[in-house]
Amino acid sequence: MEAKSNPNEISGISPKKRVLFVVTQSELGGAQRFLCELMPRLDRNKYEILVAAGKDGDGEFLGILRNMDVSTLSLRFLRRKIGLYGDFRGYLEVRGLIRDFRPDTLFLSSSKAGVLGSLAAKKFPRFHPVKSGRIGAAKRQFDGVKVIYRIGGWSFNDPMPWLVRRFYILAEKCTARFKDIIIVNNRHDLEQAERLKIRPKQSVELIHNGIDPYKLEIFGKDEAKIKLFEKLSQRQRGFLHAKIVVGTVANFYKTKGLEYFIEAIRLLRTEPAIAHAAFVIVGNGPEKEKLELQIKESGMKNKIFLTGKLPDARKYLAAFDIFVLPSVKEGFPWVLLEAMTAKLPVIATNVGAVPEIIEDGKNGFMVESRKPSLIAQKIKELIGDERLRQELGIQAHQTVVLKFDLNKMVQQVEDLL
Repeated sequence: MEAKSNPNEISGISPKKRVLFVVTQSELGGAQRFLCELMPRLDRNKYEILVAAGKDGDGEFLGILRNMDVSTLSLRFLRRKIGLYGDFRGYLEVRGLIRDFRPDTLFLSSSKAGVLGSLAAKKFPRFHPVKSGRIGAAKRQFDGVKVIYRIGGWSFNDPMPWLVRRFYILAEKCTARFKDIIIVNNRHDLEQAERLKIRPKQSVELIHNGIDPYKLEIFGKDEAKIKLFEKLSQRQRGFLHAKIVVGTVANFYKTKGLEYFIEAIRLLRTEPAIAHAAFVIVGNGPEKEKLELQIKESGMKNKIFLTGKLPDARKYLAAFDIFVLPSVKEGFPWVLLEAMTAKLPVIATNVGAVPEIIEDGKNGFMVESRKPSLIAQKIKELIGDERLRQELGIQAHQTVVLKFDLNKMVQQVEDLL
């Protein structure tokens, strides 16, 4: 098919680079948060952008992008769940989108989009102007679509049976040959790619997430507690008068390790230190019923409060006195940077990029995953020591300011587009 002519080429003006971003789900998770940070910082005079997302999720992600005046598209057949027929239709849908949009660069986020998108892009041309002998004239040169794949944590690190894990590893290895560049956001995933021989055509790049701590909108402490109070049902509102609030923010997936957080609280049930403490979990997802049952069976319903999903959940972080990240798998958790920006003392599990963020005992506490007794021990320590909470919170904020610069992240990504 002949590419449409571009008046910029005839006049000698360099045309915009067309970049198509594809992500599997429309809920606001880590991959989507990355794109929300990136989009407003890409020069619209240099790039023509389209962001496409699968229908799974609540659509919050695409709504945020539309408010930024970013062109978006909801994909009907790209879904998180694996299924031969559905995935084939998803593959055809992405392939048709590539054919119609004709990107110079295809940027894939999350595992399903990465596999199907890289296969869909195979053998598609990328056209760009090349100067000919005559001044002002241009011709088109055949080239392949540049495929960049960014992961927020390898999917095969999720809790899953061994055979399923081997399938995911094989899928990543086989489709890596159709990708030019793979971006990981933590050293652990980089080392796994090297060890498992996941090799794209060019390179695997490590780019840490970045955040602008001075533009992060967070409610003041009193306002955050009152607004959180308003989100709870009448029977849950006892937390407002708690002297210490320990909390977390997460989508309710098994990877988030919320069951271990709840078990840690149960282990503290006889401790005098938590008599005036409350525990808040902000979020929603497929594990909700299991977590509610676990809370009921723990006998801690009067201590543990589930708020449900809150738009812009980071705004409520100041309602907490201590933040816990109990995940069993992460890439580079945005919420951890946000909690540290809010000057909260954090307890985080040793997964993904956490060892690259937390210096244990200096700017937070780091514990092994799936060890609720260790989480409980650190919660107890922080509840009983206000000075330590303040010191860790200040150091956490300084870490974000000095090490995880948003502009650096954006520039590193732009250099690859």
